[in-house]
Amino acid sequence: MRGVKRVALVLIVLIAALAILAFVLENQQDVALAFLGWSTPQLPVSVFVTLALIVGMLVGPFLSLLVRRKARPKSAL
Repeated sequence: MRGVKRVALVLIVLIAALAILAFVLENQQDVALAFLGWSTPQLPVSVFVTLALIVGMLVGPFLSLLVRRKARPKSAL
């Protein structure tokens, strides 16, 4: 049973890696983003999407911790 789980995990990782590779290869068009007067150099679309994913993965858990702390009832001392 442990071997089946390991094979399934390897297959999932391989599928995810192939999907990421396909996304990067399909999105090589250079674009420049502009927001509130800030402008970026021209980079492939996949770079911006990957950066947004990484920022979301870092900010999401942090915001979750903040919400959890505020929602937790304070214990009476």
